[in-house]
Amino acid sequence: MSKLDRQRLSDLENGLASFSDEILPLPGIDDPNNLNSLACQFIDSIHRVEYVRTIASRSVSPSRADPSSNLFDPFKAAIYYRNQGNLEEACWLVFLATHFGKHGRSGWRLLRNIYGALGDSIWAWEDTSSNPEALGSWISVNYPELIKPGVKASFGNHRKYESIKPGSTASTGAVIASYVTWVNSHGGHIALLQRALDESSGDPRLAFRYLYNGMSGVKRFGRTGKFDFLTMIAKLGLAEIEADSAYLSDNATGPLRGSKLLFGGAINSNLSAKTLEEHLALLANHLNVGMQEMEDALCNWQKSPAKFKRFSG
Repeated sequence: MSKLDRQRLSDLENGLASFSDEILPLPGIDDPNNLNSLACQFIDSIHRVEYVRTIASRSVSPSRADPSSNLFDPFKAAIYYRNQGNLEEACWLVFLATHFGKHGRSGWRLLRNIYGALGDSIWAWEDTSSNPEALGSWISVNYPELIKPGVKASFGNHRKYESIKPGSTASTGAVIASYVTWVNSHGGHIALLQRALDESSGDPRLAFRYLYNGMSGVKRFGRTGKFDFLTMIAKLGLAEIEADSAYLSDNATGPLRGSKLLFGGAINSNLSAKTLEEHLALLANHLNVGMQEMEDALCNWQKSPAKFKRFSG
């Protein structure tokens, strides 16, 4: 552990302890092992946010934006397009990356196959936004090719219940069409993000909530999908927004269990999501930790409360 992280660990452990003693009891960290494990999860979550912000500050090779290249990475591609002044394509790639996810074995291959039209072209935002149903139709026509051995790829862990199968209730075509329709209704990504800030008087946290609530019409994007998409938009510097809540009331699972364990002493404690959201806001302010890091750390901590384990999502 670096000197900086040793100081962070000390500050977080002391901060959690003082919060429990002076503001609200935290029975979930009465065990020193639990306290250390949670503090380490906070540090790991901070590292993940810092990593994205670091790569977002650098120049990016065009090969990172080429779906025919093994070097393709949708988040680095988003940075590339942002640096080129193409914010529309950058946001589109963040959405696609969130929808498909990165699989543990096949990586970004599913996204590459579809965004790159199996090597024929690119489903760029300019083309897709002009006809929201077109990409879904292409997937239907090319479905037999997309599931062939050597071509077939899988969704990432957070999106493992999604499907590219035509007619499926989780159909990617329907998801994409609903997203494009939402963005188009505001005149594009740039106009949408600006409107969120205007409606929120420039407050990044209120703008996040405006966008989060606005995504209710995007199919198959529940709490995790919306939260992951918008926090990545923020980390990549595509909009001045900041998570204002962990949105525990919106069918949360892991973060809700972690919050119940921390504040109630058990993952099945009877504390309501609304009450826990209020408690989290106090704790985040006390620790000077962002709500994204808070949500991520609690989600991972509840999987192994007494011993720190690194989780990659």
